[in-house]
Amino acid sequence: MLMLASLVIILSGIKAASQIVIPFLLALFLSIVLYPVVRFMARFRIPNVISVILIALAIVIGFLATASVVGSSLNDFTRTLPQYRGLIGEHLRDLQFYAAQLNIQISSEELMQYFDPALLVSFLTTMLSSFSGVMTNIFLLLMTVVFMLLEVQSLPHKLNKSLSNPVQGMISINNAINSISRYLAIKTVISIITGMIIWGFLSWIGVKYAMLWGVLGFMLNYIPNIGSFIAAVPPILQALLFNGFADGLAVLGCYIAVNLMIGNIIEPRIMGRGLGLSTLIVFLSLIFWGWLLGPVGMLLSVPLTIVAKIMLEANPGSHRLAIMLGDGK
Repeated sequence: MLMLASLVIILSGIKAASQIVIPFLLALFLSIVLYPVVRFMARFRIPNVISVILIALAIVIGFLATASVVGSSLNDFTRTLPQYRGLIGEHLRDLQFYAAQLNIQISSEELMQYFDPALLVSFLTTMLSSFSGVMTNIFLLLMTVVFMLLEVQSLPHKLNKSLSNPVQGMISINNAINSISRYLAIKTVISIITGMIIWGFLSWIGVKYAMLWGVLGFMLNYIPNIGSFIAAVPPILQALLFNGFADGLAVLGCYIAVNLMIGNIIEPRIMGRGLGLSTLIVFLSLIFWGWLLGPVGMLLSVPLTIVAKIMLEANPGSHRLAIMLGDGK
């Protein structure tokens, strides 16, 4: 009971301090992803400070370019909402008419509540606003990443002196860093490829806001199990309403092909033997971290659960819990 009470207090503190915890976690995991780049540049005898500055400049330029394009697309999409509502209403009234021919009674007004495009905009706004507090302090976030990358070389020496059991502690920390860096690096590359494929295909068949849907596919690809399905809904509905039934089927086929090839074939092979987490735990971690930290917690649910599992494995008293989180292999 004391342990459970302590856990409740800790989680309540994390949730209350989420405005501080979320930027720190983003900076930490971003540093883990970028540190291999720093090591790669060190092979060419580029000083560590210069490498970190170049990486920071690349992040700023990429962020500003993406934010400009996505922001304009999102504003344009919001202005066209009345058209979406009108077209959806017409299709639902047609559906109501054909259902009545089969003695099936449905209400187009009630269905409209479930297909209201304003709900989509509300979701997108919530997703983007969760980053607004972080992105308005982009300078602070970037400086945190810079100092973390500069500090990482002296970190092993500090940990060796501060840990009560340096050998076991360093093994656990190295396992956590290696697992997270491998997962985030592979997931980032795969998410970029996924977003570019979606952007390219939607642009090719003439679907509006292709850049917005590509960025959305890139971001939601980090969310396990359900992220790719959520990212597919808006462009499919848009293609069906504005481009026609054939283009809607083409967009649906594109998302199915991308998810099958990348999500079920390429990604598992690149990941190797897996994350060491059961499928149920991955899904439950999505719900838990999403509740605790919001959409950012959903994006980082797998890395955070990997860290929790490794910490439980390092403690003999909690080793059984780590086994329950594992995949049984």
